Amino acid sequence: MGQQPREQWGTRAGFLMAAIGSAIGLGNIWRFPYVAYENGGGAFLLPYLIAMLTAGIPLLILEYGIGHRYRSSAPLSYRRIFRPAEAIGWWQVAICFVVAVYYAVIIAWAIRFTWFSVNQAWGDDPDGFFFNDFLQMSPEPGVVSGFVSGVAWPLVAVWFVTLAVLIIGIRRGIEILNKITIPLLVVLFGLLVIQALTLDGAVIGLNAFFTPDWEAMLTGKVWIAAYGHVFFSLSIGFGIMVTYASYLRRKSDLTGSAMVAGFANSSFELLAGIGVFAALGFMATAAGTAVDEVATSGIGLAFIAFPQIISSLPFGGSLFGVLFFGCLVIAGLTSLISIVQVIVSAVQDRTGLGRTQTVLLVGGATALASILLFPTPEGLHFLDVFDHFINQYGIALAGLVLVIFVGWGVRKLPLFQSHVNAVSSIHLGLWWRVTLGGVTPVLLGIMMWDSLRTELATNYGGYPTGYLLAAGWGVAIGAIVFGVVMSCFPWKRADAIARHDAERVSDEDGTPVQLEAPNDIAPSGTAVPAFDKEKEEDR
Repeated sequence: MGQQPREQWGTRAGFLMAAIGSAIGLGNIWRFPYVAYENGGGAFLLPYLIAMLTAGIPLLILEYGIGHRYRSSAPLSYRRIFRPAEAIGWWQVAICFVVAVYYAVIIAWAIRFTWFSVNQAWGDDPDGFFFNDFLQMSPEPGVVSGFVSGVAWPLVAVWFVTLAVLIIGIRRGIEILNKITIPLLVVLFGLLVIQALTLDGAVIGLNAFFTPDWEAMLTGKVWIAAYGHVFFSLSIGFGIMVTYASYLRRKSDLTGSAMVAGFANSSFELLAGIGVFAALGFMATAAGTAVDEVATSGIGLAFIAFPQIISSLPFGGSLFGVLFFGCLVIAGLTSLISIVQVIVSAVQDRTGLGRTQTVLLVGGATALASILLFPTPEGLHFLDVFDHFINQYGIALAGLVLVIFVGWGVRKLPLFQSHVNAVSSIHLGLWWRVTLGGVTPVLLGIMMWDSLRTELATNYGGYPTGYLLAAGWGVAIGAIVFGVVMSCFPWKRADAIARHDAERVSDEDGTPVQLEAPNDIAPSGTAVPAFDKEKEEDR
């Protein structure tokens, strides 16, 4: 089967918007403010910045370097580093599948709540409205027992838009969408923050958010929280950035792009913290309570606390609600598209199918699993357990294994440092190898051990052991098993690429030569010249 030419981003700005769009997701809005507040407030910003510089951006640069050097999906890129490492790539593909099936339904909720904000349909009881009227949530977890149409139809719409953008492609679909939605997201959230700052009690909320607790910085818990949040915040560990970087041109500033994407993400998180805590300060003032009694994160913040705030506003509540939930929709959609693209890219490389066929096949399967599981009375139980286990023992663990493999196993950090330096304006030094080879794996390992110890002590969320074994540990371990099994199947085209890679060597000064893309290898293994056109484009 002939291979499709590999797509490319139209511009560096387009790639940056897509990378920023992937990084800025629901967690930036509903997780970061609370994590900062719980871990020292303003003092948390220093560990957070250090974590960004010593773990987040270095790991982001590594993923950019892997994707750009090998110009392949995550499984094929890792295989080209060392054959058994292909399993890590398929593990990340499985993680993306699990995340995508539940992430989409949260976007569907946000779509409905954007509309509910117009007339504040939740009434005087946002809690009861969300769980009972809207989700029709079952009291106990279990097998699917029904279908909730009010969640199903916006979920179908989410998947229709996602698959349509993916079918259109990298340059005309994902790039154009992000060029429109990311500036729009910043403008909308900026308006929301301005409105939140005018509320009575906003200063009280900001004081709670920014007042530093310097003693907290002396505890290991705060530093682990900082590194853990940075890791999840930048979309690293999914294979997303490996995939996105594989569509870059040969002459691409990787370190500069990583710095811009990383600090743009952090800036938005800070903006989110200001908006969220200004609103929570208003809520606390209106209720006559302290901020710590109303501060929360996640689903409780978005779909219960914020509707209460909207209902309490003396004027402009509908606009405030539309802005907030509209921002959730945009942030979620750009992240969802990047997650599904990892699966599409991997299957394209593995099968040689065209983009449309692949999106309809794997994207359709992902959408079907999402629609069958989550618009149901048991959907929130599935979501809660899936999210907890695939985050703690999927994304974080896969990232830890990747860093240990590259840094300690095959010792390829100098190779990727040379590759990145050859195309970037800001050169990497010893600090990059030290942070990735030492700081990042040690702190991620501590974070993993601490999480696992807590997990084994008590059942997460009070769920029955059998349910956690099936929907929690079963999903997390199943992703690993999937990765190992997929890597065991023969892959003739990948073997042809490996033979071609072996024939290419570094030039005399030791600078790595750019390896040819997977589509530069014909099915027979014959090398096909493919760089002439790309060199012209680079000029």
